[in-house]
Amino acid sequence: MSKKSQKFEGDPKTTGHSWDGIEEFDNPMPRWWLWTLYATIIWAVGYTIAYPAWPMINSATAGLLGWSSRAAVAEQIAAVEEGNASINNQLVEVALTSIPDNAELDTYAVSAGGAVFRTWCAQCHGSGAAGAKGYPNLLDDDWLWGGDIEAIYNTVAHGIRNEDDEDARYSEMPAFGRDEILEPEQVDQVVNYVMSLSGTPQDASKVAAGAEVYADNCVSCHGEDGTGDREQGAPNLADAIWLYGGDYDTLTATVHGSRFGVMPAWTSRLTEAQIRAVSVYVHQLGGGE
Repeated sequence: MSKKSQKFEGDPKTTGHSWDGIEEFDNPMPRWWLWTLYATIIWAVGYTIAYPAWPMINSATAGLLGWSSRAAVAEQIAAVEEGNASINNQLVEVALTSIPDNAELDTYAVSAGGAVFRTWCAQCHGSGAAGAKGYPNLLDDDWLWGGDIEAIYNTVAHGIRNEDDEDARYSEMPAFGRDEILEPEQVDQVVNYVMSLSGTPQDASKVAAGAEVYADNCVSCHGEDGTGDREQGAPNLADAIWLYGGDYDTLTATVHGSRFGVMPAWTSRLTEAQIRAVSVYVHQLGGGE
């Protein structure tokens, strides 16, 4: 059995709790601790009255001071835009091709364009602009619509195959298999021919027949030598660079069902200065012409 704890004269009252004969004194909290607690409660009540705090159905309480984190950020953005207004105006007014000739303007455009790219473009093209399956690599020299700075600007401004901009670049490859333009055997043949342009076909015996299918159905866009046509956005089939993949199965899927990638137009989301800046940034990455 546990031994009852010994009590002495002057001991404070206990809480009534007992653990193995050990009882807990009911000592009052230190006054400094209590006053600190009361002060924090008063401060918290005042804070919730002065600042946005309590969530309501559609929004939070506004607070007597009318402070807003959104408004504070908007003020900071406005301040930055005001500070950059002069150089942004200069960026808009000069010819695109002359920007690299102005060291200060070019440095600003690359820096600002990099920020735009990481905010709006990296989701598809990657943080390093190397692209991914179905999203073009912006570091190489393979450009569907041209890689000079003016071509890049037009692509960024108006986009690809979107329904929002009348000037969007537009091209559409027929679905040769799905729409029964070609027989499955012809699809197989032309895929082997296309593979032979930049590598080794799966079945070399079908290349000659595939060349005839290609001449009848593909030359008008991709050219007789398969090097493509930038005016139509028709890719080069002879350089071993593939947007969706160049293996037999992927090429068969492409010829059978076509591809139809879409890029948004940025004129409604970015300012003219931002579009020009990101065009300069992409152009100087190494693949720009």
